[in-house]
Amino acid sequence: MLGEIDVPLEDVYHFEKGLPGFERETDFALIPWEGTAFSYLQSINESEISFLIVSPFEFKTDYSFELSNEDKDELKLEDKVAVYAIVTIQSETVKSTMNLLAPLVMNPVTLKGKQVVLHQSGYETRHRIWSNTLQSVKGGD
Repeated sequence: MLGEIDVPLEDVYHFEKGLPGFERETDFALIPWEGTAFSYLQSINESEISFLIVSPFEFKTDYSFELSNEDKDELKLEDKVAVYAIVTIQSETVKSTMNLLAPLVMNPVTLKGKQVVLHQSGYETRHRIWSNTLQSVKGGD
């Protein structure tokens, strides 16, 4: 999807169980989209499998959740953690959403990642990225 790209090994994360619907894909490169808050999570084995992701904190500063001890152990989390949400772009860009119910939790030290489903959290799979107050700007008179 992105063409051929050289990716440093420190940017390749291993998802032990893959991602829901893509269980066979366990290794993904984290590729920043330069000049934006977004990145791509690109399968290193299947070029057609790529997800647009963003740190949910960029758009929802009060986003928070508690990881289970099992998830912390599986990811070998200690001090550093990165959290991303998978983005769905809509034809009207201002209606694009991010999945806050199932964030990607990634350990930048061990390069392990997991998509965690936050049961009983109240978060949605389709949380609007941009608020409804954004208006498109039209040209002058």
